Amino acid sequence: MKLLVVESPAKAKTINKYLGSDYEVVASFGHIRDLPAKDGSVDPEDDFRMLWEIEGRGAKQVSEIVKALKGADKLILATDPDREGEAISWHVLEALNQKRALKGIPVERVTFNAVTKDAVQKALANPRQVDQALVDAYLARRALDYLVGFTLSPVLWRKLPGARSAGRVQSVALRIVCDREREIEAFRAREYWSLVATLATARGGEFEARLVGADGKKISRLDIGTGEEAKAFKAALETAAFAVSNVEAKPVKRHPHPPFQTSTLQQEASRKLGMAPARAMQVAQRLYEGVDIGGETVGLITYMRTDGVDMDSSAIAAARSVISKEFGARYVPNAPRKYTVKAKNAQEAHEAIRPTDLARLPAMVARHLEPEQAKLYELIWTRTIASQMESAEMERTSVDISATVSGRQLELRASGQVVLFDGFLKLYQEGRDDEEDEDSRKLPPMKAGDPLEKRAIAADQHFTEPPPRYSEASLVKRMEELGIGRPSTYAATLSTLRDREYVRIEKKRLVPEDKGMLVTAFLESFFKRYVEFDFTANLEEKLDRVSNAEIDFKVVLREFWDEFTRAIGETKDLRVTEVLEALNGVLGAHVFPTREDGGDPRSCQVCGTGTLSLKLGKFGAFVGCSNYPECRYTRPLTVSAADGEATAEGGQGAPGVRILGKDPVTEQEVTLRDGRFGPYVQLGEGEKPKRSSLPKGMSAGDVGLEKALALLSLPREVARHPESGEPILVGIGRYGPYVQHGKTYANIDRDDDILELGGNRAIDLIVAKESGGGGRRFGGGAAVPGRELGEHPAGGALVVRAGKYGPYVNWGKVNATLPKALAQDSITLEQAVELVNAKAESSGVKGGGKGKAKAPAKAKAPARAKAPAKAKAADGSAAKAAAKPKAPAKAKASAKTTGASAAAPKPKAAAKG
Repeated sequence: MKLLVVESPAKAKTINKYLGSDYEVVASFGHIRDLPAKDGSVDPEDDFRMLWEIEGRGAKQVSEIVKALKGADKLILATDPDREGEAISWHVLEALNQKRALKGIPVERVTFNAVTKDAVQKALANPRQVDQALVDAYLARRALDYLVGFTLSPVLWRKLPGARSAGRVQSVALRIVCDREREIEAFRAREYWSLVATLATARGGEFEARLVGADGKKISRLDIGTGEEAKAFKAALETAAFAVSNVEAKPVKRHPHPPFQTSTLQQEASRKLGMAPARAMQVAQRLYEGVDIGGETVGLITYMRTDGVDMDSSAIAAARSVISKEFGARYVPNAPRKYTVKAKNAQEAHEAIRPTDLARLPAMVARHLEPEQAKLYELIWTRTIASQMESAEMERTSVDISATVSGRQLELRASGQVVLFDGFLKLYQEGRDDEEDEDSRKLPPMKAGDPLEKRAIAADQHFTEPPPRYSEASLVKRMEELGIGRPSTYAATLSTLRDREYVRIEKKRLVPEDKGMLVTAFLESFFKRYVEFDFTANLEEKLDRVSNAEIDFKVVLREFWDEFTRAIGETKDLRVTEVLEALNGVLGAHVFPTREDGGDPRSCQVCGTGTLSLKLGKFGAFVGCSNYPECRYTRPLTVSAADGEATAEGGQGAPGVRILGKDPVTEQEVTLRDGRFGPYVQLGEGEKPKRSSLPKGMSAGDVGLEKALALLSLPREVARHPESGEPILVGIGRYGPYVQHGKTYANIDRDDDILELGGNRAIDLIVAKESGGGGRRFGGGAAVPGRELGEHPAGGALVVRAGKYGPYVNWGKVNATLPKALAQDSITLEQAVELVNAKAESSGVKGGGKGKAKAPAKAKAPARAKAPAKAKAADGSAAKAAAKPKAPAKAKASAKTTGASAAAPKPKAAAKG
């Protein structure tokens, strides 16, 4: 018998069906070991010795593997084909060696890019050993991330209250978002005008042409900056004679994009499907590991963490066959297309992300998939097929037009494009505007010398716009361009920024929170080197060299650590005043925006003589007056003084109170306050004034009177239930925004705006919850809401919930934490059953629901003997408790539950005294 180890139960289940009785397939549930979250787990003083620890689930899985090894004649490590997969195999091997469980059993490492029968069998026929270079690259990256996090984060906690953590890649990604925000804040709109003539040919074909030159000088987009200039040009064009001076038509080909790699899949899933990168990877993981298609479990796509863009020759042949069958021979290029990676490194030289069987059309599998899975599969299929289709053929035409008036020569230009053959565009177009609108217009036939008739002249005013904030897709693209992080880490990095509340998503754009701006400003001021793009990219290149066995990973660690510790040492004696001075400089435009009256943005408008500055208090940073304690003016970071007066309630360091206005109904004052658990709005004063917390994603700077009143109106009715006719309410509770119908509560996604949530969306959430989309919502100290997965084979509901320390599965009294390899949104019923069974066995607790008692446990003696008490013997006589001590309550409960056979054992002797 051969034992084959993979990461996930889903993959194990799929592969087990491909192999015969000679194989047993078990799952490691991802990593079985990790670095303990405490100082000393990586010791630079001992040549970067790393202390790995097996805990809980990992120990259970190692025991399962050790048990399965008994009687096995070979161990095959078949984890994912990347650095992380190589590391998981290495961890399993190290743990088994420590337990001396192998006993001469040969070990092989195999990788396959797709969970299909052919791919698995081919991999088993070509085994190798664990690649130590890939493992070393993993160890270097893990050590670096640990050292940065556990060394730099405490500096943040001491010097910048409210900051939560820093990270090697996370902090650089945050800097990209914050840099863009500062660009937006520093942006000043510039006026410009455009002049467009609507012209017609002799045959009546109309088109538009833009003014591009005058009197031999070129006119660019911003050159006409005032209305007076525009008016003068318009007057000239109104009386001009127009004629075609030149027509230039060029054939143009547009080639398809390569098939997906990790980063491009995340970008397109975000643009076209509205999936966050993390969610796209969760759904892709399910498609890769295997889905039941008509009674057969098959992996639908190849491995989804890849830098590669090339495809296997058999897959290319299959794509060409599908194209010919579905679209015709004209859409099949003469030669197959080959794509290469543009990046400096090809991390593991994998295939692109593609369907495992291209003949499996999206319509054929849609009914077997969940809606998100079907959409993502279709996106991957269409991109893959399009990548092997013929190029689109177009004709791009530019027409130069002369306008003569009173001896002056004005020049106009019209552009257009005609699609001669749509090629790959028949199936797929990337989710962005590759061409400007005017270039896609079709122009009427013209030739040089043709006169043109003026139909209208338009002079339009415009203003330049600031650069757009990053979306998750565009941030991933930017990180890839800069060489920061690696595709497999992008989704986790973005999730961390949101979880740390350093950024929020607003209208699908990443907006840095004040906390994120402060952390970035601090790091730029005192650790600039470690948030520089080039430094981070160069470090990634060194890690790639480690994976190629070109450099020892400990050399990389030593070089980094020597410089990093010196930088840390320089901050030990850093005073708070120095920190504030630096932050005031970097964040000046953000915290002290220009005032409309032209006054000094840092002058205190309450006392008139003080200077506003950043202050660091118990609950984070705020703005206060230099004349404290005489002047107690304070306000949140991004609220200008012009927005309302603010007074400090508790002296220096206490959050401010901003008056927003009065409630038109009650005439009571509406205020914005900063409390212990974040900002909130309040109506009036008194013992129990009406209050409402700000939902996550809404900053204090965004709240005005109208928004505050809307929050204070919660909970409010947004719809009526389609069946019961009872109201559906929306509100903010202990666990965040929710919708409610009777006793049914459903959480609102953090991307939904609670103040704009519509009736249809509210009904969808409630109906989904009532049909089994999640558990009940509880108040007080009861359980957190969750998603119901189904019934345990032994009875009782299985519910996955988000807990304080991460997601977990609940089964009655059993709570099993989800391993990092499993996501809360993608865990299956089978995986949940395995987790709670393992937890129940290790903890001795039974699940299932109410009425289920704990497994019998040995009774413990009381810590201190109580005064003698009378107890009735079996015959009714009284006996002293000292002679026969009373069993502890838990032991009695067990005995009562399990019967006479589970009688409580004798307790230990009572303690003295």
